[in-house]
Amino acid sequence: MDCLDGLNKDQYEAATHVEGPCLVIAGAGSGKTKVLTTRIANLISSGIKSSNILAITFTNKAANEMRQRVENLIGTHYAFVGTFHSFGLRVIKENYDVLELSKNFTIIDTEDVSSIIKKILKDMALDPKEYSPAFIRNKISFIKNNMLSDSEIEKFLTMPAEKVAAKVYYQYEKILKRNNTIDFDDLLKKPVELFTYHSDILEHYQEKYPYILIDEYQDTNEVQYKMVKLISKKYQNLFVVGDPSQSIYAFRGANFQNILNFEKDYKDCKVIKLPQNYRSTQTILSAANDVIKHNSQRKDIDLFSDLGDGVKIKYVRAFNDEAEVSRVASEIKDLVSEGYQRKDIAVFYRTNAQSRGIEDKMVKENIPYKVYGSYYFYKRKEIKDLLAYLKLIANHDDDVSLKRVINEPKRKIGEKTIENLENMANISNTSMFDVIESGKELEFKNLIIELTELSKELSLTELIDKVLELTKMRELLEKDKTLESDLRLENLMEFKSVTENFEKVTGSVNLNDFLEEVSLVADAAEYTKDSDAVTLMTIHSAKGLEFKVVFIIGLEENILPHSNSIYEEGGLEEERRLMYVAITRAKEKLYLLNAQKRMLYGKLTANTPSRFISEISENLLDVEKKKEGPSLLRRTLLYDDEPASKESSNDYKPGDLVSHISFGKGIVTSVDDRFVTIAFSYKIGSKKLLKNYKGIRKV
Repeated sequence: MDCLDGLNKDQYEAATHVEGPCLVIAGAGSGKTKVLTTRIANLISSGIKSSNILAITFTNKAANEMRQRVENLIGTHYAFVGTFHSFGLRVIKENYDVLELSKNFTIIDTEDVSSIIKKILKDMALDPKEYSPAFIRNKISFIKNNMLSDSEIEKFLTMPAEKVAAKVYYQYEKILKRNNTIDFDDLLKKPVELFTYHSDILEHYQEKYPYILIDEYQDTNEVQYKMVKLISKKYQNLFVVGDPSQSIYAFRGANFQNILNFEKDYKDCKVIKLPQNYRSTQTILSAANDVIKHNSQRKDIDLFSDLGDGVKIKYVRAFNDEAEVSRVASEIKDLVSEGYQRKDIAVFYRTNAQSRGIEDKMVKENIPYKVYGSYYFYKRKEIKDLLAYLKLIANHDDDVSLKRVINEPKRKIGEKTIENLENMANISNTSMFDVIESGKELEFKNLIIELTELSKELSLTELIDKVLELTKMRELLEKDKTLESDLRLENLMEFKSVTENFEKVTGSVNLNDFLEEVSLVADAAEYTKDSDAVTLMTIHSAKGLEFKVVFIIGLEENILPHSNSIYEEGGLEEERRLMYVAITRAKEKLYLLNAQKRMLYGKLTANTPSRFISEISENLLDVEKKKEGPSLLRRTLLYDDEPASKESSNDYKPGDLVSHISFGKGIVTSVDDRFVTIAFSYKIGSKKLLKNYKGIRKV
């Protein structure tokens, strides 16, 4: 039939499979969506009713694409093509009475879940600051997605905070039942309960959907696995597609053992491999093969391509992180001059916090960019909050910054109070800060005054630490114990790299100077308007995407592989799968970069190159011979570990004539143990500098 035209031998074998269980190991870029949609079309063309076909994938976008492709092949059909959650909702709607729900039940969102948890904590006289609602929400989700029984909850949730989460869970379930509501996790859990405890309902769906297809099977979690196993048990016509080497979502509960164990679960299953890649050059695929073969838990599949060898993979070990991103920017400009569009190019990194350095460089080099799947570094909530605190410390009259953080973190200062302060300030023709006289808002005012005094004694990096400590921003994020809070904390720690670099380059500890500098790179919104922009993203966000050119930065031990993974069971193999995914996104050119020295989270580190680079055959790499680095002057200021010379560090006294690398000549006006204040020209004014700054010399 026409829909089978254009398939290679392996794709054809998969698409024409009809009866019995089948496992398709679909390598990166091997056309798995084409196989899935062609098989659905082929089943229907073979006389199977379209309404007897159930095809499940993970995202609405993927489901819509599959549905459209099937329609393009055979026209109107009635196969169910959707996500696990949309299928679960259909089952619940068709059996609401058995679940003791009324027909008009509602689904609550994450915000509603958090509100209910906060109310339960309040009723139990527990402080939400002590027991994070986000942590409890995650534990409730864990209980549901793993379908834990009461005895299993008692067995697995043993830490004090987890025991509290278990108590909240039982109350939470009572409230949902009373309110005729379900949450997002129930869309999976409740259908499995129906299938488990009501054999007649299970049999109905087994008869309704004797042909089942599952996309991205390596990403299924426990409850999804149980759902698939139950509904496919009678006819065993289960067709699953996936790639264990692309399983990178263990942190979300995905269990790639499900795909590795498929042949044990379904004894007579047929296994088909799709090794031909239609995306990348052979050099790129050979590198991916080299890396992944070091994993013991995998399915053997050697990717190959008919697109030719292409160019070698460029490996650059830069002098430091600044030289690393400078090299990326330089290469991007060269690529654009060669004819590549910026939208053909992507820069990958392991953690969100790493975007800061490359974003700063893109802004300074005037290269349009967009951050995929995340906010720009300076647009992230926690960074905007921290900047608002710094602006308010520098300028008490900044009402915009005050309104942003007066109740952030929460201090029980309500909207009405803030509105009253605004009205009083308007009447008095003064700032909101000035009119604060009582209540919780006075505690906030005193906190800002305390931080303002501290700013006169501390360096900028030390001030950041104090702001995070005294505002309790750090404490609350640490207590939250959720992935989201960990990422926010990483970003705040990375902000210390911004202050540390500023101090080392300028020697200045002036908060206003620093805020002026940051404002030049913080306003990156205009870059989103350009459709031809370089894409910046974490590797986790890159799965399923492809680019002509890919840069992978930060390829060092403790970054990729991440430091946490080295000590976790299976963690290193997950990181290697992440590297495999990153490599296989590139179509034509791939750049691997790292740095000898790196400023990360405000600390200068020296990491060894990632082990994943050494796993790639040398003949595939074009290794940069020359050392990339900043000018000797910047290297001395920023990265040399030797102390400053005597003439530039310790013996200043008022009246000394000095020269600064950027500000020119000036006169020392005051000196203390750590800082020296120097009066420069009228335009520059007086600057408070670090006494041991290497960029000052006596004249």
